[in-house]
Amino acid sequence: NSFVTRTNTCGELRSAHVGQKVTLYGWVQYQRQGLFLVLRDFQGLTQVIIPQDEAHSHVKELLSNAPLESVVRVTGTVSPRPLGHQTTKMPTGDIEVKAETAEILNSCKKLPFEIKDFIKKSEALRLQYRYLDLRSSRLQSALRLRSRLVMSMREYLCNLHGFVDVETPTLFKRTPGGAKEFLVPSREPGKFYSLPQSPQQFKQLLMVGGLDRYFQVARCYRDEGSRPDRQPEFTQIDIEMSFVDQAGIQRLIEGLLQHSWPEERGSIMTPFPSMTYEEALAEYGTDKPDTRFGMKIVDISDVLRGSNIHFVQNALSYPHGSIRAICIPQGVRYLTNKDLESLKESAKSQFNQEIMEIICRPDGSLKSLLTKFLGKEKSELIQALNMQEGDVVLLAAGEHKQVCCALGALRLLSANLLEAAGLALRDPTAFHFLWVVDFPLFLPKAENPTELESAHHPFTAPHPSDVSLLYSDPTKVRSQHYDLVLNGNEVGGGSIRIHSAEQQRFVLEKVLKEDSEVLSHLIEALELGAPPHGGIALGLDRLISLIVDAPSIRDVIAFPKSFRGRDLMGNAPDYVAPEELEPYHIQVSWPLEEKEAKKN
Repeated sequence: NSFVTRTNTCGELRSAHVGQKVTLYGWVQYQRQGLFLVLRDFQGLTQVIIPQDEAHSHVKELLSNAPLESVVRVTGTVSPRPLGHQTTKMPTGDIEVKAETAEILNSCKKLPFEIKDFIKKSEALRLQYRYLDLRSSRLQSALRLRSRLVMSMREYLCNLHGFVDVETPTLFKRTPGGAKEFLVPSREPGKFYSLPQSPQQFKQLLMVGGLDRYFQVARCYRDEGSRPDRQPEFTQIDIEMSFVDQAGIQRLIEGLLQHSWPEERGSIMTPFPSMTYEEALAEYGTDKPDTRFGMKIVDISDVLRGSNIHFVQNALSYPHGSIRAICIPQGVRYLTNKDLESLKESAKSQFNQEIMEIICRPDGSLKSLLTKFLGKEKSELIQALNMQEGDVVLLAAGEHKQVCCALGALRLLSANLLEAAGLALRDPTAFHFLWVVDFPLFLPKAENPTELESAHHPFTAPHPSDVSLLYSDPTKVRSQHYDLVLNGNEVGGGSIRIHSAEQQRFVLEKVLKEDSEVLSHLIEALELGAPPHGGIALGLDRLISLIVDAPSIRDVIAFPKSFRGRDLMGNAPDYVAPEELEPYHIQVSWPLEEKEAKKN
């Protein structure tokens, strides 16, 4: 209560304060028949008794008629609640404040929605009136936890491990590859700044500059359009170190998270487990596995290799052909026929992958279109998949990566269906961290598979064992790129960087076919005594949303954009008058339908 005119907050008064005269400020959350009201501030709630005697009639009239969510000041005496009127639902439930004087500081007009966590309201309405939504205990709690966690991270990095907090520019130039960047016009004709999708180049240049250890709570920007649970501007904990290897970065991050982890969320164990990209894809069908539950993908190619099933033999005849399956525990009990059909339809529509189902009956026999083609393979199949009575198996045959990705998606969809039907599968209070390593350095471009793009970004160094392959067969090169995964969500990613100008120029020009001139400043820096270096960035919004179990990252950001990237509160982006664009040498070319709409 330092620096302010209140004596106490609305959440701190207890029986020990009985008899004290206090001054409280807050919002009127509830008022009952002119007898009492509940006052709320950032810390909690206090019940205020409205005086009924004639001497305080003006106080009674003021507080009885104060609209909900009005801001008031109340001065009064702390008293114990009458016997039987205490409540454990609020920390101040043993006391009440008997009002003696009061003042309405700001009367509230009719609200667009009630400020209560249990009141359902559309997200568009919440974003339009974000300043009202911020009064909810849910958002207050998330933002305060976020603040504490960031402060603890600063302490660990700067005070305990010598990192330097450096602010990097947000007006820069286009970076080849990666996400699409926002453009900012300049007063030079035809020239634009770009908002950086990360401080990647700057943090590498800081290492060339000899800072050794850099850290920043960095604002980043990506023009990704309408993508679920993404934001055009977001925050990451950005880190770079000189003379470090992959294991060193991993140890640093494990220590950072252990140090800053909220006590109320339990403790986290280190070191975090690790698996390669290939292992993650083969067992979970994704590079961000949720390891809180089983249902791993099982390779049953060898079990069915000797069968007479046509589609199996056809799949295995290809170089990367594979037969794989997942076993859904108690699927017969918890999944309906409609559920199974929706799972198969999902695999078909998303991955063009056919799925075959096998059901294990109570007597241990198998029910499937495949059973008539199986002999000794039946028992081998049951053993390989550890099938129990009532389980349902989903089987897929085809190209390895496609099969794994399809089954990985079905694994998660099945888990959602099982939990919706009442089977406890994933512990919502558990936090399973995982390192995924040895990613490929390059991937074929989706729009043109004959060309390559960086799997991470063009500054990632090749795996030391694969450097020679960079010049002979770049598609086979593994990278020194590592991702941190939490409960099936990527919460961090980083790499050891290329510190050789010659190698960086080769990757850009010969492998990625990019114009290296755009990065001439970085390449020149690498020629002037660049130390080996590496780093990582943690997605702060995603990390906080997982810690507090928020439905969306928008629920842990004070002023987020909508699903379509709009600010519904301030109505941004907005039109700009033609005369304001003149200094930037820009003219807007309107689509025909918008021209007609403007005329009308």
